[in-house]
Amino acid sequence: MTIHFQNPLKCSVALLATFAICLAQVPQDPGSKAIPLSKVERKNKAPVSDEILRVKIPRPTEIKLPNGLTILVLEDHRLPLVTARLSILGAGALNDPADVPGLANITAAMLTQGTQTRSSKQIAEQTGELGATIGAQAPWGSETATFTASGLSDNASQWIPLASDVLLNASFPESELIKLKQRMKVQLQQQRSTAGFLMQERFNRAVYGNHPAAITSPTAQALDKITPAMLAEWHATRYVPENAILGIAGDITPAQVTQMFSALPAWKAGPGKAGLPTATKPASGRKIFLVDRPGSVQTDVEIGNIAISRLDADYVPMVVMDRIVGGGAAARLFMNLREVHGYTYGAYSQLVARRYAGPWVAEGSMRTDATGGAMTEFMNEINRIRDVAVPEKELEETKHSIVAGFALTLERPTELLDYAIALKVYNLPADYWDTYPAKIMAITAEQVQRVARKYIQPDDLQIVAVGDAAKLKPVLDKYGTVQVFDTNGQPKSNP
Repeated sequence: MTIHFQNPLKCSVALLATFAICLAQVPQDPGSKAIPLSKVERKNKAPVSDEILRVKIPRPTEIKLPNGLTILVLEDHRLPLVTARLSILGAGALNDPADVPGLANITAAMLTQGTQTRSSKQIAEQTGELGATIGAQAPWGSETATFTASGLSDNASQWIPLASDVLLNASFPESELIKLKQRMKVQLQQQRSTAGFLMQERFNRAVYGNHPAAITSPTAQALDKITPAMLAEWHATRYVPENAILGIAGDITPAQVTQMFSALPAWKAGPGKAGLPTATKPASGRKIFLVDRPGSVQTDVEIGNIAISRLDADYVPMVVMDRIVGGGAAARLFMNLREVHGYTYGAYSQLVARRYAGPWVAEGSMRTDATGGAMTEFMNEINRIRDVAVPEKELEETKHSIVAGFALTLERPTELLDYAIALKVYNLPADYWDTYPAKIMAITAEQVQRVARKYIQPDDLQIVAVGDAAKLKPVLDKYGTVQVFDTNGQPKSNP
């Protein structure tokens, strides 16, 4: 079966329509009561083709400017919309100075707060009048800052120059910086009352150690250090065209893009290309970290360690392995901890793979009194994926699920744009996404078990739990020595 995604929306609609027809053919008894999902017997009668889905993703037109900027233009004239996404390597939070965490994040946030010719109010008003959106971010752990602008195609010649002014001519006014830092200091206090932040902070420190990716938040002291001059210097040296890839998708042509950019002020080249980030390595020896929230009725848990980078040859088998263990509501962790035992509303896993190796992690939230049973089942599933080959039926269903999900993403121009940018960022072959379904479908049970054994080492797992330490420590003691921390991240004596 060969499907050419020249119009991916039509293909996706066809897939959904087929699914709807299948549902319509199921006899319905008007007087019957709904059966809870957990009681449904899965007959596995859904029609599944054994043939490999073959796609040919539209190729963007590539434009290379003299300053080193790469522009990818992906035409899609179905709707009068245009999205521009600029990825700048070397400008993300991973590159923050060790003593000033948050510099990249604040630089991105301040771009829309004033330029040499516009105030923050003028930027907001003009953006709103044009029906556009403009924003930037530099997430924690990422080596990339992302600048995004979108709007209607009929006035793109107006909002693109506005976005260009915001990107290139940010003035970082001190009055706006003071207000931003005040808001961020309040957020620093608020986030310490949330289990999710406390868990992520401790887990990142556990698996990354002294690597910059361990940092998940600025400090009040770092915020006090940051000045407009520091932001301007970071912007001048990091926001450079030779490290940037600009993707533009929507109702626009390469000729229009070239004409618009020829009329914009030149973006001057910077000091040079950004290199690969510092390598990471797995933490050695099992360690258990417990963040104490006295009186909490819930436990939040993350279990894992550093696995692979996006460039690793084992990436595709790891994607399949991760989906089997915890990649959704049909995966093992969810079915075991929720459907079978009722310990949690959901339990999942995820693989974090960038240009440096990130972790594979299993995670979930459960009632405090269910923590012991949940931990047992987490470990059971981790051991099972290592010790027992995945049954062929489960493997095939999982692979078909991954491919079907991939196919559905192809109806969205922004997803296609992300795929095109990824080819450049990770230096992937031009046909990588065309052959992605075939790569997934070629994965064997032996490959899944091999990567599970290689990258999930039970004796080196880093276990982080957030909850009432008085109740949780006895439960966690069976897994090793427990280190207890308060919500400020400071070690404390055992409860």
